[in-house]
Amino acid sequence: MDKKRINVSITDLPRFDRDFFGSDEFISYIGSGSIGGKAAGLAFIKNSLVACFRENRFPGFDVVIPRLVVIGTDVFDSFIELNNLGSFMESETDDEQIAHAFIDAQFPAEMVGDLRALITSVHTPLAIRSSSLLEDAMYEPFAGVYATKMIPNNQPDIDSRFKKMVEAIKFVYASTYFKSARDYHRAAGRSTADEKMAVIIQEVVGRRYDDRFYPNLAGVARSYNFYPVGKANPDEGVVDLALGLGKTIVDGGLVWSYSPVHPRAVPPVGSASEFLKITQTNFWAVNMGKPPAYDPMHETEYLTKGELSDAEYDGTLKYVASTYRPADDRIVMGIGCDGPRLVNFAPILVADMLPINDLITRILNLCDDAVGSEVEVEFAMNISSKSDEPCTFGFLQVRPMVVSHANVELTDKEMNGENVLLATERVLGNGILENIEDVIFVDPDTFDAKNTCQIAVQLSELNKKILDDNRFYLLIGFGRWGSSDPWLGIPVEWGQISGARAIVEATIPGMDVELSQGSHFFHNITSFQISYFSVHYTSEYKIDWKWLQKQEEVARTEFVRHVRLKKTLLIKVDGRNRQGVILK
Repeated sequence: MDKKRINVSITDLPRFDRDFFGSDEFISYIGSGSIGGKAAGLAFIKNSLVACFRENRFPGFDVVIPRLVVIGTDVFDSFIELNNLGSFMESETDDEQIAHAFIDAQFPAEMVGDLRALITSVHTPLAIRSSSLLEDAMYEPFAGVYATKMIPNNQPDIDSRFKKMVEAIKFVYASTYFKSARDYHRAAGRSTADEKMAVIIQEVVGRRYDDRFYPNLAGVARSYNFYPVGKANPDEGVVDLALGLGKTIVDGGLVWSYSPVHPRAVPPVGSASEFLKITQTNFWAVNMGKPPAYDPMHETEYLTKGELSDAEYDGTLKYVASTYRPADDRIVMGIGCDGPRLVNFAPILVADMLPINDLITRILNLCDDAVGSEVEVEFAMNISSKSDEPCTFGFLQVRPMVVSHANVELTDKEMNGENVLLATERVLGNGILENIEDVIFVDPDTFDAKNTCQIAVQLSELNKKILDDNRFYLLIGFGRWGSSDPWLGIPVEWGQISGARAIVEATIPGMDVELSQGSHFFHNITSFQISYFSVHYTSEYKIDWKWLQKQEEVARTEFVRHVRLKKTLLIKVDGRNRQGVILK
């Protein structure tokens, strides 16, 4: 397919009308400048979605882009200049200090009228989302780098709602200069000065259940699957689903992954009870109840986590859950009997209570054709409880994927020879890398899951030192890299390991989890074209830890070691056959 540049100008959109939330338009802008990558992706795909689903409605569903307003990048420039905040651009100032400085700063007065009119018109929760110049561009790994903040927007007076919205906008602006963003800029060969921030203000897909507001499910669908299992093929794609807000997916939490061509296939596990360990146990929602303690420095200020028992009380498990019966070690579809619940979406994927998979497949095909490359799509859905009322499919984002189709062949001798550092039949990426002579690895002799947060900090320190020397490295560790749950893996942000050019995930008993392909972390890896190896502890292929530990040591922390090799490694990845090898 011919790749098409997602290039939408702010002038292609209607200017914000103060009756916007009562008009037929569902994308408009405030200010001037650029609308950024994320908003451009939505504006680009809008006509294709409208044409497809207006002429040929999908039975039982309304497919919509939730109504949104984009604040152009020139407002960001004015805000920075008005408050002399440009000094944070390349500084080493702590993130919290930056956030405080931005939130205390004055917002450009000429924008206040439109923003106040906007918040007067809408009373549902809002997502304040970043849409920078670099986000969602091909080969620009900036997904999830900047902040998103959801606000309940349920205060009784306009002044309070306006204040909270502006605080959230300022927080997104501040994230442009946070440490993780500066590290991303550096790893991508960009200066922070290259970046400008537009902001999307968008209705949150969901419904209110007492003090919680959330969708029945959220998802990330990819038209290319880097880790197919069973009968699935890479070009058949992959879908990650989660109960509640999509934060569970993009943060690398436990989700349900499946191939849209084989929706009834289940993960290979030893027993039915094992499913309880690999499925979602809690979910994110917007907190609509008692206002939380003032905490404008964090994305989750107005979010809350619910348990599956809360979702069952809310009545939102009907289409997404099954029940484990300990007596006969069986999983029974639905929640009609007693027992632990697990989120496997069987009622809709196996019993076809709703044709959601057919809709997702259609949307992936539509986006592939429109963008001209493999794509990643984010969405959220409200499932109607009334038979005569359509469900809502909220289309939230589309971004192009980077998939290399270079022809790399590996022989049995290469995979099994004496000079193999590690090999696997489960690898992300494609291609050959020959210039790596540094290895940073989590020490297997001292590793313990309870220390993963400390390990992330120590990796960040070593990463900074090696980047200062203009070098790159192979990274080896345990569990799921980038997980938001420290018991599933090492909870690094990409900026903490941005010097890695190949990454290895080794599983161990007690930390044996599937990769989360729907997370922003993995989008950035594929955009950087970084090879990502997964080596299972039961695999015939092993990591040669003894050889690695004998190499020249450059630096050591309590849990991490940095060694330098006498010769460069040869890293080969055959993406077609899912094989990869790293040769000494």
